[in-house]
Amino acid sequence: MNKQQLFENIKRKKSFLCVGLDTDIKKIPEHLLKEEAPIFAFNKAIIDATAPYCIAYKPNLAFYESMGVKGWIAFEKTVQYIKSNYPDQFIIADAKRGDIGNTSAMYARTFFEELDIDSVTVAPYMGEDSVTPFLTYEGKWVILLALTSNKGSHDFQLTEDKEGERLFEKVLRKSQQWANDENMMYVVGATQGRMFEDIRKIVPNHFLLVPGIGAQGGSLEEVCKYGMTPECGLIVNSSRAIIYADKSENFAKTAGEEAHKVQMQMEEQLKNIL
Repeated sequence: MNKQQLFENIKRKKSFLCVGLDTDIKKIPEHLLKEEAPIFAFNKAIIDATAPYCIAYKPNLAFYESMGVKGWIAFEKTVQYIKSNYPDQFIIADAKRGDIGNTSAMYARTFFEELDIDSVTVAPYMGEDSVTPFLTYEGKWVILLALTSNKGSHDFQLTEDKEGERLFEKVLRKSQQWANDENMMYVVGATQGRMFEDIRKIVPNHFLLVPGIGAQGGSLEEVCKYGMTPECGLIVNSSRAIIYADKSENFAKTAGEEAHKVQMQMEEQLKNIL
């Protein structure tokens, strides 16, 4: 999926919502535990209920890898279900990979060849040769960690060099030598508020993947005020606030309702550019 196709989906659905599939076997409704594949059963119901209101899904690999082979099977089945039934959805493998070149090449092969996923999150700490293997696949996206929403982000990402350049700013500037806004996005946490202004000075046209609204307390209005571009430029993720809004047998219906609420808020924000 290219940048224009992504923006067309945003315009058509009046939404830039990404639903995070952070599916924890210990948090899904108890009645699903009787299913042969409970994780997939949960994901399938959530996807069917939320697909009209979102433009992307983001399975977090940690939640699947924690279950070993069964988890990987559930992950693969989830990806295939989305691709077969909702082919307009942008799929993000939230894997935060990044290693020496030949290892990164194997990670890239996993997600872009074997699973044929649209994008993968990548950690930039090891530099260019750890990122570029992911950039050799036409039509695929790298989503590079830039400024995250967790408390510990301040430990490194906001540190300054002697010229006053912060580490996340160095990541943004340097990585533009490796790719462009047609195949690279950046992760910026919703809790960063006005920091989006600083980010847009460096990457005015790139899409940003923004986790942190909902359970983490980020403000959609602030994100849009400081981070939105004429092409939207945002994919805003919500996970727990949607998928765990209800633990009864009505969990999917409630998830759909919560996703619809966020979509309606996004529709209001998009009126400024559409």
